[in-house]
Amino acid sequence: MTQDVEMKEQAAPSNSLPSSSPSALHHLKEIASLIQTGAYDREVRRILRAIRLTMALRRKLKASVLSAFLNFALTPGSEAHSRLSSYLPMDDEHQMEVDTATSAAQAPAKHALPELEIYCYLLVLIFLIDQKKYNEAKACSSASIARLKNMNRRTVDFLAARLYFYYSLCYELTGDLAEIRGNLLALHRIATLRHDELGQETLLNLLLRNYLHYNLYDQAEKLRSKAPRFEAHSNQQFCRYLFYLGKIRTIQLEYTDAKECLLQAARKAPVAALGFRVQCNKWAIIVRLLLGEIPERTVFMQKGMEKALRPYFELTNAVRIGDLELFRSVAEKFSSTFSSDGTHNLIVRLRHNVIRTGLRNISISYSCISLVDVAKKLRLDSVADAESIVAKAIRDGAIDATLDHANGCMLSKETGDIYSTTEPQMAFNSRIAFCLNMHNEAVRALRFPPNSHKEKESTDKRRERQQQEQELAKHIAEEDDDEF
Repeated sequence: MTQDVEMKEQAAPSNSLPSSSPSALHHLKEIASLIQTGAYDREVRRILRAIRLTMALRRKLKASVLSAFLNFALTPGSEAHSRLSSYLPMDDEHQMEVDTATSAAQAPAKHALPELEIYCYLLVLIFLIDQKKYNEAKACSSASIARLKNMNRRTVDFLAARLYFYYSLCYELTGDLAEIRGNLLALHRIATLRHDELGQETLLNLLLRNYLHYNLYDQAEKLRSKAPRFEAHSNQQFCRYLFYLGKIRTIQLEYTDAKECLLQAARKAPVAALGFRVQCNKWAIIVRLLLGEIPERTVFMQKGMEKALRPYFELTNAVRIGDLELFRSVAEKFSSTFSSDGTHNLIVRLRHNVIRTGLRNISISYSCISLVDVAKKLRLDSVADAESIVAKAIRDGAIDATLDHANGCMLSKETGDIYSTTEPQMAFNSRIAFCLNMHNEAVRALRFPPNSHKEKESTDKRRERQQQEQELAKHIAEEDDDEF
């Protein structure tokens, strides 16, 4: 019975594979021709388009399809072909399908392009990661990185950036991220010497992620501050950089800069990157609470984020009310979630903000209140703690009140009109600056085809223009001789 079941399970894929494999293989061949055209014409846009088409085709990748494509793109028996084929699972049915696919395909070139070879490494690496074969993926990624070190072609830069990302991902999934830190630093140095700016962006983000994974914030900041600065080439890499920078600034208590970086990363992130936007919003919520701000309810009601942001919504509600006991219960209830998000240490800092918020509410509600009642309302341990907290809040300007030590009470002053201060002007100024910055970034992000503003001149016009320039240069030379 077991043999019959196994035979039936093996027979099912053989009927379904021929219907899906040819279309996937056909798309891969079209992508290969696109890469060849981009390599010969030195058009990086075609390489980038090929990568985008590959990501859309990712779910259709199978071992038989990849084997057939390797036979088409690489020379059978070559070092790259034999190495990549060893990572793919092969059986009789797959071997038969590969033979039929290669017989119908065109004969491969004797010398494969470096771009096609790196693209084959990328395809096999993506397939191994999707199949959760992380050990084989680590070996494949290491071999691809060793091959990349010997290549210095601008058309390979986009493919190399993807390989760097998956190279780091393989080691992160197996928990060996610290092993490749030295190799990533060497790759970043090579990319800098080769003026590969996209590679520098990708490797800098991978190094920052590597350091932050082990809570090495000081080393991450030193690397970031000394790394070369240039205009961003990839929106995704720029979003990651802003997110890592926001985390570093948060740990360094620079909450204003951290808030700006995190909110900008969340706005710039693609709509499809839901997990990344959720992480940005989690950290941004904590930073805003540490700044004394209360995030709007719409932040927690974004599409697809309600469940993930629920613990932070309850935490924000506790901070807004100023209830220290509710804050403690929420922190204990979702402690595992906060620890996995890496925000548990930041939430410990929020205790002082909760007390300050409750004290501000008390100062608004009461013109005069005893310190004993303040300690009861804030649920503090002693009256001495309440007195020191009130004194510190008055010194920092959080509340407008005075302390009566003789009678043991807090005297609140009348709240003034906020529109008589410069705070509204500062708020409008920050909004205007944000809008202008967004407009400038949108203008810089516009893309135009090269030399689109120049009209293509014919051969006769070019000869006529060159003749006129020569006559003009001769005339100027004669005038210079006459002056001397």
